[in-house]
Amino acid sequence: MSTQDFQNIFHWASTQKDGSIPSFATRPNDPYKYQPGFNNSFESEAIPGTIPRGQNSPRSIRFGLYAEQMTASAFVAPRHVNKKAWLYRSRPAVAHQGFTELPDNVDTESNFLPLNSRVHVSPTQLAWKPFEIPAGQDVDFVDGLKTIAGSGDPTLREGLATHVFLCNKSMTKRAFVNSDGDFLIVPQQGALDIQTEFGFLYVQPGEICVIQRGQRFRVSVNGPTRGYILEVWGSSFELPELGPLGANGLANARDFLHPVAAYEVTKDDPWNIVYKLGGKFFNSTQKHCPFDVIAWHGNYVPYKYDLTKFVNVGSISVDHIDPSIFCVLTARSRDPAAPLADFLIFSPRWDVASHTYRPPYYHRNCASELMGLIYGDYGGRSDEFQPGSISFECGFVPHGVAYEQFAEASKADPPVMQISPASIAFMFESSRAFTITDYAWNSDRKHEHDPKMWDDLVDNFSKHKIEVDEILAAVAKGKA
Repeated sequence: MSTQDFQNIFHWASTQKDGSIPSFATRPNDPYKYQPGFNNSFESEAIPGTIPRGQNSPRSIRFGLYAEQMTASAFVAPRHVNKKAWLYRSRPAVAHQGFTELPDNVDTESNFLPLNSRVHVSPTQLAWKPFEIPAGQDVDFVDGLKTIAGSGDPTLREGLATHVFLCNKSMTKRAFVNSDGDFLIVPQQGALDIQTEFGFLYVQPGEICVIQRGQRFRVSVNGPTRGYILEVWGSSFELPELGPLGANGLANARDFLHPVAAYEVTKDDPWNIVYKLGGKFFNSTQKHCPFDVIAWHGNYVPYKYDLTKFVNVGSISVDHIDPSIFCVLTARSRDPAAPLADFLIFSPRWDVASHTYRPPYYHRNCASELMGLIYGDYGGRSDEFQPGSISFECGFVPHGVAYEQFAEASKADPPVMQISPASIAFMFESSRAFTITDYAWNSDRKHEHDPKMWDDLVDNFSKHKIEVDEILAAVAKGKA
């Protein structure tokens, strides 16, 4: 099956040919092996017999390796939220030559407090056409980061940022570390071949990956590449609770894939490690490859997920269920009733509700919503909402379809039908108010949703004045 074949399928299940072929866990063009599961404790050895048994840090490790622990939670955090990994490597990360501050990337932002003159507050429904991928100059993943909107500040350990990445060149002898938070990466055009300390991830449009805080990685690309990033601070991504759904549905834990150990050991081989800390960028040089991990074990491991495996649920009688049924991953906030961020997708599914207004109902939502399109098209948006586009609505700003769609949907029930064929749209949703960066605010790709689309929403109620007056008169006389 080709990349286009996977964009055209209704669900991953259709790749299994009704059991007539051996089932497979990854797309045929994925060159790597993985370990399945979510929030598990994993282990992997590129050379068998490397991981010490019965202890983590023996006096001497086989092959003269160094033990290095990566701790992502407080040491005394409860067991179910304690995040760590033990790495057994040729040289530890401490072997470096210090840090130098890099020039500010004027297109990135980390402080989203309105006091910052580089961010903007607006209730206007905004949108951006696809941002152009650089041409005529070499730009890698790090240099191609552009921030769109966010909330909070990473030094406060609660907040989030949304970015796009626009690149055309692989990172060469260069790795990146986000010391601020976790990256949820959504490629839209072009595949990402990601080398991490834990092994390799191959992530293409229709898939996502999560690289967690403090983990080093390098991104290789093959030509013009674009995508989206949701970055969270002070929280981590987890599967949403299923509640009355029970044990299965939405994103199933076994469909998340983690890398296997794959090392690269070199001598006197200069590498640059770019650190992002407090939104600032720093460079550290070292004389060895940062991906020299021979073996590892732990539960703080990057992972990927194929969105075509998402198990949609919905109404099979009447009315819409709230869009939380489309949530793939969530990140908690300090408010137990409101997540810091949700990642939701809108993918091919059946629409069957009877006696129901089928389009999204008119609503005002407390959440901030930033929406993108990976491939295909998405009903309810303009023709300018193309793959690579962005649409943004802040909390409690009303939205819904134009009158023509309302009138059509208010007639007889449409047939049972598949919707969003060959399409995956997504939403970064947050309980927090977003501010918009200078980069996005001043971009020539920005445009506003035209409020004139709602000018012809008809006052149908006034057409029934005589009938209403008769009812009210009867009520006044005690006859109704």
